[in-house]
Amino acid sequence: MSTSHAQPKLLDALSTLRDRVAALRFPLAIPGAVRARQDRAELLAQLDDYLFPRLRDPEAPLLAVVGGSTGAGKSTLVNSLVGRCVSPAGVLRPTTRTPVLVCHPRDRHWFADRRVLPGLVRAPADPPPRSGRRRARDGRDLPPPDGAEGTDGHTGDDLPGAGTGTGTGAGIGTDAAAHPAEAPTARTAGPGAAGADGERPALRVETADSIPPGLALLDAPDIDSLVAPNRELAAQLVCAADIWVLVTTATRYADAVPWHLLRSAKEYDATLVTVLDRVPHQVVGEVSRSYDALLERAGLGDVPRFTVPELPESAGDGGGLLPASAVAGLREWLAQRARDPVARAVAATRTVGGVLASLDVRVPALAAAAAAQHSAAVRLAQCVERAYADAEAGVRSDLAAGAVLAGDALARWRGYPWHSGPRELLEACADSLTAQLCCAVVLADERTRERWRRDRSAGAGPLPEMAARATGSADRIGVAVRRWARCVEETVEEAVGLLERPGAVDTDHVAAMLGVALVGGRRSRTAGHRLTGAVGEEVAELLCERGEVLLTECLERTLGGECDRRLTPLDDLHVTPGVQARLIAALSVLQKER
Repeated sequence: MSTSHAQPKLLDALSTLRDRVAALRFPLAIPGAVRARQDRAELLAQLDDYLFPRLRDPEAPLLAVVGGSTGAGKSTLVNSLVGRCVSPAGVLRPTTRTPVLVCHPRDRHWFADRRVLPGLVRAPADPPPRSGRRRARDGRDLPPPDGAEGTDGHTGDDLPGAGTGTGTGAGIGTDAAAHPAEAPTARTAGPGAAGADGERPALRVETADSIPPGLALLDAPDIDSLVAPNRELAAQLVCAADIWVLVTTATRYADAVPWHLLRSAKEYDATLVTVLDRVPHQVVGEVSRSYDALLERAGLGDVPRFTVPELPESAGDGGGLLPASAVAGLREWLAQRARDPVARAVAATRTVGGVLASLDVRVPALAAAAAAQHSAAVRLAQCVERAYADAEAGVRSDLAAGAVLAGDALARWRGYPWHSGPRELLEACADSLTAQLCCAVVLADERTRERWRRDRSAGAGPLPEMAARATGSADRIGVAVRRWARCVEETVEEAVGLLERPGAVDTDHVAAMLGVALVGGRRSRTAGHRLTGAVGEEVAELLCERGEVLLTECLERTLGGECDRRLTPLDDLHVTPGVQARLIAALSVLQKER
């Protein structure tokens, strides 16, 4: 598609899709969840950092992101293309902490604001160099390469200030001129540097006349950095590129990480160029042929390839620049993309088209991952509900069998009324019922965890929040059962008040007998007889019916409440079945507009 006349309807459809992707959540630790989170973040970054800016401003400069493995020489390569040290290079890893973007002075307005890479605050540019000479490792002044006005090798990552140095000869174009920085202040002293307005990564924008108008170079952190924020930022920056410049070395060109990046570029049909750096002269032919063969087998045989020999300046420990001849091929290839309208359009539209086409695969994959999250949430909810339904059935079975009338409650019942009073007996029955319900809740939680673990597609198990919700269950159950005991006493008082001679009836005794009859099951037939003897058969039946209702309400309120508490974290996840449907619908609209 042509980026020069992006239809408003296409941007609207893309914006809707972006909102649908942003609404996705993958909170459950099921297989594929980590990958889905990464894919979602990568897609959002590519939409925000690249696709929207490119479609809205098709005439903006091409952004060539230089990425690669640790120690591949990316910064030295960028410095050599520019003709002066704009990005720190050194033997310590990681060197590139704050990514550096270099463009022509007249193009600076395209990158000074947050039109591109809006998530990165703009760090101040480096101050002008204090000397027109570079220094060798032993401290000697080195002449500028090929007549260029070099720098003193100062990296300046942690210094405030504005402006750039000057240089000529070794850059992509002609003279490099200083240009004042107009970006907001940002802290850049260390990995994951953040701006003053928040702990977010920073981007330093430099200008140089040696960069042709219409092109910008961005030196990204290592894609395999041991520092996780640097690694994530590198992936984000690569996804924001019109042109991917992958730099690898003679010793690492077969590593998995560079090839993962190459496969991603092929998947997105991005404009790609590779640089085989630091190749010893003795094996340059052999290594180049081997690398070419690997690219051919990967279906990347048409990718432009450049080889940079191993030179003393490749060490990058003093800001040394490679000779102009070492980077001449790459410099000319990039410059042509900026100068030639046809080549420029091909580079931009190919990457845009590739990203848009990749949505046909990436979005359904995210929708499938969202559907898997919903299915897992449903299964977990069913596990909880089934476990608590079984727990309630078990308690009812124990009540019927008289298993609840045990321990202290059974001892007091056997010693009643000689060794125990009616209130003590009712309290003992309540304590026994509380213990039974607590055991049922613990068993239900164990069954939930076990069933969740047996579900091979479920992964790690219930949410930590579900376990946290179990805290204090014994106290909540105790309160509920004591409320039940009070209701039993109030029901007895109300029923006894209907008798002709209510004062002749000991309500405490009747309440104790009713409590024993309700929790004792088959063991409490004697309690039923005593209850009938105290209040008569009709009132005894009425009390037993009301008591059963109170006990059922207590069980449902207690176990149901604990079940709901376990389900609340799942509800709070908002993993609903409509998310993936809305996502696919948004993709369908985008496909029609495309």
